[in-house]
Amino acid sequence: MEVRMQPMVRQRETEEKDDGRFGILPARAPLANPYVPFQRNNPPTYPAKKGVVRGTLFPGLDLPFMGMVNEAPLPETHLHELQTLGFALVELGEYLDTHPDDAEAFEMFRSYADLYKKGRAEYEKLHGPLTQGGAANAESYTWLQDPWPWDFAANTQMRKED
Repeated sequence: MEVRMQPMVRQRETEEKDDGRFGILPARAPLANPYVPFQRNNPPTYPAKKGVVRGTLFPGLDLPFMGMVNEAPLPETHLHELQTLGFALVELGEYLDTHPDDAEAFEMFRSYADLYKKGRAEYEKLHGPLTQGGAANAESYTWLQDPWPWDFAANTQMRKED
């Protein structure tokens, strides 16, 4: 298959270099057919907090719609921190599905998995179960007690506690 380099970010002609910020698209890609760039081995990654806002951990797949870039950080709550770790796990897991020999990515995946496990245990200790199954670890059935993890009131209360 013939391929061509497609810039994923705008750069000046003189600054262009192959640093992983470019995807690979078929050379004769028809107009209006969607294509996802092939990910390379060992691609650069965003930190998880930036990746969850941008919608990907991988700059080479960061394709803002009509040039609109989401840069607004998530509020600093326990739930959002846990969601960020979960997002990083899914992103790295999907990458590892197609690049299982990338040892560096697998080590990062293991690190995020460990952080997620610890973060979830700490969250549930402070705020109660995240899922109905998590209620099985309590002294009594506490699943239906307010506030729910996704309630606005619970998130503002958590910020005040920090």
